[in-house]
Amino acid sequence: MPPFVIDVRAAEDARDVVHRAVQALAEGKLVAFPTETVYGLAALALDAAAVARLVAVKRRKVGHPVTLAVRSLDEALDYAPDMSPLARRLGRRCWPGPITLVLDDSHPESLVKKLPKEVQEIVSPTGTVGLRVPGHSVVLDVLQMIAGPLALSSANRGGEQDARTANEVVQTLRDDVDLVLDDGPARYGHPSSVVRVDGNKYTILREGAVPEMALRRLSSLVVLFVCTGNTCRSPMAEALCRKLLAERMNCRPEEIEDRGVMVVSAGLAAASGGRASREAVEVVSEMGCDLSAHETQPVSDSLVRQADVIYTMTQSHRQGVLVRWAEAADRTQLLCPSGGDVSDPIGGPLERYERCARQIETCLRGRLDELPL
Repeated sequence: MPPFVIDVRAAEDARDVVHRAVQALAEGKLVAFPTETVYGLAALALDAAAVARLVAVKRRKVGHPVTLAVRSLDEALDYAPDMSPLARRLGRRCWPGPITLVLDDSHPESLVKKLPKEVQEIVSPTGTVGLRVPGHSVVLDVLQMIAGPLALSSANRGGEQDARTANEVVQTLRDDVDLVLDDGPARYGHPSSVVRVDGNKYTILREGAVPEMALRRLSSLVVLFVCTGNTCRSPMAEALCRKLLAERMNCRPEEIEDRGVMVVSAGLAAASGGRASREAVEVVSEMGCDLSAHETQPVSDSLVRQADVIYTMTQSHRQGVLVRWAEAADRTQLLCPSGGDVSDPIGGPLERYERCARQIETCLRGRLDELPL
């Protein structure tokens, strides 16, 4: 019997589509989902028989693992509790999205150990597990409604071309798939990039939708400095941080991005495109830094999500960040290690800016050893 195909785009209520998919998975059936990369074939990971059928349909070779699709980075941590800062960084920046992270799952509290033994042997045959949060609303909605993760693989036979449309899924898998959700051509048309992360190093196991150059940028350490208007304190901190990091890395400040570190600043009440104050430019120039090209920017969702560490000038700035981005609490701290505020020089004489810059430099020297360089 050919598979039942649902046109997601024509559905009157997307929730009905999600419920049909959840029911099919709960009954041990195989469901072909649209994803942002290519169409995927899924089984409930708690159902050993369904996962075994998925492997048989795929004609998967023994020892070739199947990915687990999970809801979020937080859930991924349940399956890989020892996730390194680099892995968390990539997960935070890339998920939901077209990257599969291959991580160590040997931690005794890994939820991989809670899966049926037969499934463990399929998803983690060598002590690592591939995790992904697909960037498609239908899959994410299904994941929210089922118990446990999905075993997910591309919806094709082993060695055959990836399916980019629902019709290609039907033509390839025929009656070996029970339900196909059709949402038109996959956005990227290429499989996910598979990245093995071991500590603070990564290896691309399969090039996919995310090119190597983008991965290099996504894996960079991002340090964000926050003040109010992004015209004096946080730009001075940004410039001085680049200078101090360059000294440690034995390179020029403009080369630290090539060494895997990005330093940015923003303001909670900043407008876009403004300039650093004249006094701030003059003071840091005397300290060997250039702020002449600085452009102000507001703190944004994107900046907060990408930042590995957020240093605020004052306690009120920290509270301002956490009111809007509570999830960043463990990454947000005062620049001063002692817990004091960096004094605001705005409206004062040049000498006040000089004292502020020296205070920032002292605080930075106390903070740089904490960065996972």
